[in-house]
Amino acid sequence: MARATLTPASVTEAGAVLADEVGLAGLSMGLLAERLGVKTPSLYKHVSGQADLLHRIAVLGADEVADAVRDATQGRSGTDALAAAANAMRTFAREHPGRYDAANSARSTDPEDPFVAASTRLLASLAAVLHGYEIDPAQEIHALRLLRSVLHGFADIEGSGGFQLDTDVDESFAWMVSLVDRGLASLARQTT
Repeated sequence: MARATLTPASVTEAGAVLADEVGLAGLSMGLLAERLGVKTPSLYKHVSGQADLLHRIAVLGADEVADAVRDATQGRSGTDALAAAANAMRTFAREHPGRYDAANSARSTDPEDPFVAASTRLLASLAAVLHGYEIDPAQEIHALRLLRSVLHGFADIEGSGGFQLDTDVDESFAWMVSLVDRGLASLARQTT
């Protein structure tokens, strides 16, 4: 990429691609500059430093995973929506591990931060999945936290190579989604 074509968006995208390849911990401004064919100081015209780059990658990753879950669940409800959301998150985490890690490690204290909007969109898509189960509104936050924890936990362990037993990981994932589905359906029956 020629120096003249660098923009904050192009530097962020290149950083995200590199983070997906080398891992978020392996990403550095020097390595990114080398990838882009520029000297490291040139990057500082587009991002203010490593922390800014990581935050921009987090926003990009959160936007992309929110889009993936939204797109996968549109027109679906209940079990179908849950399975679609779960598979979309898992696929995103597998295909974009650096972006996924950035999105899950970012924090913001500024309500105007674009990360807040991106992560809110993901939560809204997951909440929409839960609405198909007709859970008591007083239980929705708990169910949302459960769903997020289960999906992220699986993706995180799988991404780090933590599933070493002989049982097929895809079967375990399907079993987990089925168990969550039955649990959510059971909650809905308790409130009616």
